[in-house]
Amino acid sequence: MAIEINIQETPNPNSIKVNTNQTLFEGPRSTSLKAGDETDHPLAKALLSIEGIDNIFGIKDFVTISKKADTSWDAILPQVEEAFKIVYA
Repeated sequence: MAIEINIQETPNPNSIKVNTNQTLFEGPRSTSLKAGDETDHPLAKALLSIEGIDNIFGIKDFVTISKKADTSWDAILPQVEEAFKIVYA
């Protein structure tokens, strides 16, 4: 089954929440990483490699992505969607 994503705005204009129909992060603990952090998690690695992303926070079936203030969502969102397609193909 292909992954389905639903992107939601948050009160913070520099953050979005991506809900999915699949578990992204296993276990009861959250994952919080900043750009430049090392990780073996395929989605986290793909998201953090996108220019302009500052950090991610994920647990279970969602991830919140925060961008740098001087970066446009128009530049980032297509890359975010592509990362999900590649990792969960």
